[in-house]
Amino acid sequence: MNSKEKYIYIIDYSGLIVLIAENDTEALELLSNEESIEIKDPNEIMKRIITADKLKLVDDYESGIIHALIV
Repeated sequence: MNSKEKYIYIIDYSGLIVLIAENDTEALELLSNEESIEIKDPNEIMKRIITADKLKLVDDYESGIIHALIV
């Protein structure tokens, strides 16, 4: 199997964000590229990504934001 391990991230940042990524860097990239999510402090969002709950996926899934409830 050539696919890389992926994780579900549950991030608390101005609401709740759930996404799939290979690592913390990819998670930050996905959030940075999402127009509907305003990142005011890149250091704070990275801290939230690093400390987020992460669940290892068994099957191969495409990286991306699954859900974002921003308040």
